[in-house]
Amino acid sequence: MKRLLLLITIICSVISAKAQFGVGGGSAIVGKISGIVVDSITKKPLDYGTVSLFRSTGKSPITGVLTDDKGNFKLDNVHPGVYRLEITFVGYPTKIINNVETTLSKPDKGLGTVLAAQSAKALKEVTITGTAALVENRIDKIVYNAEKDLTSAGGNATDVLQKVPLVAVDLNGNVSLRGDQNVRVLINGKPSGATSASLSDVLKTIPADQIKTIEVITSPSAKYEAEGTGGIINIITKQKNMSGFSGAVSGGVGTRQNNGNINFNYSKNRFSLTINAGGNLTWPQVSNSTFNQTFLNNGSPVFANSRIGSTKIKRHGAIGSVTANYDINSYNSITSTVRLNQGGFNSGGGSAITATNYLDPTQSSATTGIATSHNTFGGFDWNMDYTHKFKKEGHELSISGQWSHSVITTDFMNTYSQQSTRNPNQRGDNNGTNNEYTAQADYVLPINKTFKLEAGGKGIFRKINSNADIFKTATFGAADSTSFILDPANSYLYKYDQYVTAGYAVLTINLPNKYTLMTGVRDENTSIKGEPSVVTPSFAPFSNSYNTFVPSFTIQKALTPTQTVKLTYSKRITRPSLTFLNPFLNASNPNSLQQGNPKLAPEVAQTVELNYNTFISSSVINFSVYYKHTGDLIESINQTIPNSAVTLTTFKNIGTNNSLGASFFGSINPVKPLTIRGSINGFTYNPKIDPAYASQQTRTGTTLSYNAFLSASLNLPSDFIMEFFAVENSKRYTLQGSNPSFSILGAGVRKQFMQKKMSLGINTLEPFTKYKHFDSNIASPTVIQNSTFAFPFRSVGLTFSYSFGKMNFNAPNPMEKKKGVNNDDLKQGDGGVGGGAGGGR
Repeated sequence: MKRLLLLITIICSVISAKAQFGVGGGSAIVGKISGIVVDSITKKPLDYGTVSLFRSTGKSPITGVLTDDKGNFKLDNVHPGVYRLEITFVGYPTKIINNVETTLSKPDKGLGTVLAAQSAKALKEVTITGTAALVENRIDKIVYNAEKDLTSAGGNATDVLQKVPLVAVDLNGNVSLRGDQNVRVLINGKPSGATSASLSDVLKTIPADQIKTIEVITSPSAKYEAEGTGGIINIITKQKNMSGFSGAVSGGVGTRQNNGNINFNYSKNRFSLTINAGGNLTWPQVSNSTFNQTFLNNGSPVFANSRIGSTKIKRHGAIGSVTANYDINSYNSITSTVRLNQGGFNSGGGSAITATNYLDPTQSSATTGIATSHNTFGGFDWNMDYTHKFKKEGHELSISGQWSHSVITTDFMNTYSQQSTRNPNQRGDNNGTNNEYTAQADYVLPINKTFKLEAGGKGIFRKINSNADIFKTATFGAADSTSFILDPANSYLYKYDQYVTAGYAVLTINLPNKYTLMTGVRDENTSIKGEPSVVTPSFAPFSNSYNTFVPSFTIQKALTPTQTVKLTYSKRITRPSLTFLNPFLNASNPNSLQQGNPKLAPEVAQTVELNYNTFISSSVINFSVYYKHTGDLIESINQTIPNSAVTLTTFKNIGTNNSLGASFFGSINPVKPLTIRGSINGFTYNPKIDPAYASQQTRTGTTLSYNAFLSASLNLPSDFIMEFFAVENSKRYTLQGSNPSFSILGAGVRKQFMQKKMSLGINTLEPFTKYKHFDSNIASPTVIQNSTFAFPFRSVGLTFSYSFGKMNFNAPNPMEKKKGVNNDDLKQGDGGVGGGAGGGR
C-alpha cells in the first residue's frame, strides 16, 4: 500500500507542478515544412537522406527526419519563425537552404522540389556532413535504419537484429548487447507481454518488412527503467502520419521459411489509423543432436550416458496491431494501440537412442525414446496514452497505461522402449498465464535554453500463474503407453506476484564550449511473492523485497561539427524472473533435473564508457571503451545428485565479474555506389567466485569473447541493388563451461520497378553449408557434459514488395510522438509466465 501511495504522490506532484490544462496566452499555431529532394542531373529522388532543421543562426538542430523512398520529407510542429534547412545524403555535399520562414498566417511552408547537386562548386559554401543512411549515431543511442536492409527482406526481426551494431543473436534467438543477454527488448518504446512470454519466438513472428528502425541504448539514463544490465533495444515499426490512404504488401517464399506482411495507413484531419498484420511459416526442418555425459568419482570415470537423436520442427507465428490517434487540439492528444500475437512450434517425428555404459559391461543398457511437443504462445497488449502540451515549446505531460496479457502452453510426451525409474513414459500439460498492468506519468520542463528537467513515476503490477500437470503410465512395461495417470509428485500450480514502483528525475544542461551534461537519479522498489498450491518442505511460499537507487551521468563534448566525445556512467539491475525463482523440481527430463532458487538477489551492473564518434566525408567511425562491474552475478550450476546418474541444474548468485570491453563501428564509401560497414565488440570474463561455490568452478582465468559483423552494399544501374553480409559470434563462457559460437553468411540482390513502388529480389543464407554445428561444454567436479546440435541453415528465397495508395501533406499536423509505457524488465532466458515444467528431451 505504501508503494502505491508513493506512486500516486509522485504523479500528483508532477501534475500539480504545471497542471493548467488551458491553452493560456500566446499563439497555439504550429505548421510544417515539406518538400521533395531529387538529384539535380538525373532528377531521381534521393531516398533516406537526412533533413535537419536549425534556427536561422542556431548551431544545434531542432528536429530532423529522413526522406522516404520517393524523396519526400515533412517536418511537423514547426512554430512561426525563420529557419535554416540542411540536407545531407551519401556522396553529396550538404544542401543548405537559408531563410525558410513560416508565419502565423502561413504556418505551412512547401519548398517544392529541392535539387541536390554533386558538383564540386557547391563545396564553396557548405561542409560535408553526410553519413550512411543505414546507421546513425545520436547522443544517447545508435539507430539502425532497417528499411535500408536488403538481405533481411522476407525475413524476420531476428534476421535484422543479427546485423545491428553491438547486437548478437544466437541459434536459439537469444539476444545479447555487447555480450550481455540481460537486455530489454521493446516494441515502439513499450514492452510486450508476448516478449516476456517467449522473446526469441516472438522475434521470429515480426516480419522484417514491418520494421522501420532499431534503436540500441547501451548506457540508459535514469529516466529509463533500471532493468537490463546489458541495455535496451527498441524495435520501431513502420507508421505514417501523413494525410490520405496508403498501404503496402510484402513477403517472401523460400526453402527455409515463408513470410508475409500487409499494412494500411489512413489519416484525415485530426484522426489517423494504422493497421498492420504479418507472420511466417517455416517448412519442417530436421535437426540432429549428440549428447555425452561422463560421471566421475574422485576424478575417475564411473559410467557414461550418450544420446544420439533427431527432431523435426515446424514453426509458425503471426502478429498484428491497430493504432489510432486523435488530436483533440494543439495541446491535447490521445493514442491507443492494440497488438495481438500468436505463434508456436511443434517438434517430433524423430527418435533418440540413449545408451548407459558402466565399467562392468553387464550393467550397460540402451533404450530408444520418442519425444513430441506442442508449444504455443499468444496474447495481447493494449495501451492508452494521453499527452498534454503546455504553452512553452517542449513543455509537456504524458500519462500512460497498459495491460499486457499472455499465455504460453507446452504439451509434451516422452515414451521409451525400456521403461525404468530413470526413463518413465511421461506426458505433460503445462500452462502459464501472465497479466501485467502498468501506470506511468512523465513530465518535461524546458526551464530555459540551458536547463531541461524531466521527472516521472511508474508502477508495474505482475500476476503470473504457472500450472504443470505431469502424467505417467501406471506401471513400467505397460502395453498401452498412452494410459497415463496424474503424477502428483511432479505436478504443481504456482502463483507469482511482482510489484515495482519507481520515480526519477533527469536534468540536462547545455554548458559553454559545446559541452552537454545529462545527470539523473532513479529509485525503484521491488516486492515479489510466490505461493504454491501445495506446500512441502522443499516447495514453500517465499517473499522478498528490495530497494535500488540508480544514478546516471553523461557528459558530451562537440570537438568539431563532425566529432563528439562522450563519457557516461550508468547503473542497471536484472531481476530474476519465475524460472530462476521457482523452487519446484522440474523432472520432465528424468536424467537432467532443474530447480529454481527463491533466494536469488538481482544482478547489479555499473558501467563506465568513453565514446568517440566522427564523420569523415561520407564515412562514419564510432569507437568505445568501457568497464563493467557486475555484482551478485546469476549463473546456473550443474551438479550430480549423490548415488545416481542424474544431474541437477540450479541458479546461484555466484559472485562478481569485472569486465573490460571495446567496440568499433565504421562505414565507408570507397566509391560512390559501394558502401562497406563493419563492427566488432570484445569483452573479458573473469568472475570472482563466492567461496560457497568455489568447489563447483572448473573454468579459471580470463577469457575474451567477441561478436563481429561485416557488410557491403552496391547500387547498380537500372535500379539493381546487391548486398553481402557475414556475422561471427564467439563462444560465451561460464564458471563451468562455454556456450556455442555462431556465424552466418548471406547475400541478396533486388530489382526495383514502377518508380520504386514494386521490387523483386532473391536472398540466400549459408549457400556453401547445409548444417551449422553448435557445441556446448559443461564440466563440474562430478560430471562432464558435451553436446553438439546441428541445424539446417542453407536457404534460398524470393522476396517481393508493392506499395499502393497516396498520401499528401494537407492534413493538420499530428502531435509529437508520445512517450507511452516503457517497461524494461526481467532477466531474459525464460518465459516470464512460467510455462510449467517444459517439454520433453
